[in-house]
Amino acid sequence: MSKRIYVGNLPFSASEDELRTMFAEFGEVTSVNLISDRETGRPRGFGFVEMESGAEEAISALDQTDMGGRKLNVNEARPRR
Repeated sequence: MSKRIYVGNLPFSASEDELRTMFAEFGEVTSVNLISDRETGRPRGFGFVEMESGAEEAISALDQTDMGGRKLNVNEARPRR
């Protein structure tokens, strides 16, 4: 069963490929989704990664790591209200 991971405080220059590569070290990444502002199209600084395996290891290893001068917030995504 895949697990959805929230990745916050991303640098605005981050790409889906960079996130996929970063998380692929820990297991199979099924999707990466960076969130953009609806009106301007600019990145909002967070996204979601879905992993088939290795999600717990990725969360513990990547939380508070540096990416582009910013400390990432990485944790299990909560369901939308």
